[in-house]
Amino acid sequence: DKVDNPVSLYAATKKSNELMAHAYSKLYNIPSTGLRFFTVYGPAGRPDMAYFGFTNKLRNNETIKIFNYGNCKRDFTYIDDIVEGVSRVMKKAPERKTGEDGLPVPPYAVYNIGNSHPENLLEFVDILQQELISAGVLPEDYDFEAHKELV
Repeated sequence: DKVDNPVSLYAATKKSNELMAHAYSKLYNIPSTGLRFFTVYGPAGRPDMAYFGFTNKLRNNETIKIFNYGNCKRDFTYIDDIVEGVSRVMKKAPERKTGEDGLPVPPYAVYNIGNSHPENLLEFVDILQQELISAGVLPEDYDFEAHKELV
C-alpha cells in the first residue's frame, strides 16, 4: 500500500525507514523485508494503548476523550496473529533478481500484517464498556455517557 503522504511524524519515520531499507537493498543487493503492524493488542499490551488508558480513566471515574467525534476506524491485530505473520515472512527472504537492464532489482518487500478489517472506535469503546461491566471492573449501573466526551 502506498504511504507517500504521511500526516504525522510517527508515520513519516516509518516511511523513511522503508525508503532507507529499499535503497540499502538496491545498493548492496541484500534482501530486506519490512513489516507493517496494525494496532497490536494482547495480554501483555503496551500501557499507552487506548484500551488501557480508557479502562484506567473509567475505573477512576474520569472522562475519556474520543477524537474525531468517534468517526474513525482502526485495525486491531491480536499478538498471536502478528507472531504467525512474522514466522511466515521469515521463512523466505525476497529473491535476488536481475532486471532487463542487467542491473539488480532490489530484493525488497513490505508486508502489511493484520489489516483489512477496520473496527469503528465507538463500537470498540462500547464493547470495552460491556466487558468491563461483565468482568465486575465497573458496576452494572455505570453511567458511561457521563464519562465519554466526543471531541
